[in-house]
Amino acid sequence: MGNDASTVRRTRVLELVAATGFARVAELSRELGVSEVTVRSDLAALERDGAVDRVHGGAVLRGMSPRTDALEPSFESARATWADEKRRIGVAAAALVESGSSVLLDVGTTTAAVADALLERDDLDDVVVITNGLSIALALEDAIPRFTVVVTGGTLRPLQHSLVAPYASALLSRLHADLAIIGCTGVDARAGVTNVNLPESELKSAMVAASDRAVVVADPSKIGHADVGIVGALADFELLVTASGADAPAGHDERLAALRAAGLDVLAAP
Repeated sequence: MGNDASTVRRTRVLELVAATGFARVAELSRELGVSEVTVRSDLAALERDGAVDRVHGGAVLRGMSPRTDALEPSFESARATWADEKRRIGVAAAALVESGSSVLLDVGTTTAAVADALLERDDLDDVVVITNGLSIALALEDAIPRFTVVVTGGTLRPLQHSLVAPYASALLSRLHADLAIIGCTGVDARAGVTNVNLPESELKSAMVAASDRAVVVADPSKIGHADVGIVGALADFELLVTASGADAPAGHDERLAALRAAGLDVLAAP
């Protein structure tokens, strides 16, 4: 499999893929301390050796199908990753909400951090929050009656505790919101805002369409990444709220610069 260093590294790559059946290129890059280009080269070599199969964004063990639950972590496990960055993103995004306004708050762990930050803002009053996230609705319960919390309805997805089609979008066609705060699994200068789960992608798009303004929130691992479900073009969003920091993946600043060059305003929460 090549020289000693690459052999050791590829053995470790295979161990990481085998641990869960699937591993993303960005995660392997961070874990191994090498570039994503190197990781892709290692995965290509492992694929030639018959150990893994390449899939969009990463690799699965040979013989395993890239299931949604392998590609998409649970709400609980995702909340533990990039936790400080998500907290800072939440505070920055919550600062965009004004008293007397209506907000569509999408499902996800970063948007859950927005809900936590909204709960801490005791200056807010008469805010309507519409969400398809059961965890978000429960988190905001303590803000009632200052907040009115509306749940979209729909069919429950246990992985994210989200409500999706059928019926989840029926309410959205009958309301208008001042602001939509949307989560995602990818923000890319060419692909736009994307998500790994197709039913949730559809509902995110409906939320954007039902609002005057849309903001996307994404931790550093999502920047420059593209997934299968298209939520919207960059032009559909007035702002990306993300976070800066030393732990950001290699090339993070360049990917943010590409988003700005493509016309998307970027707020990097310190």
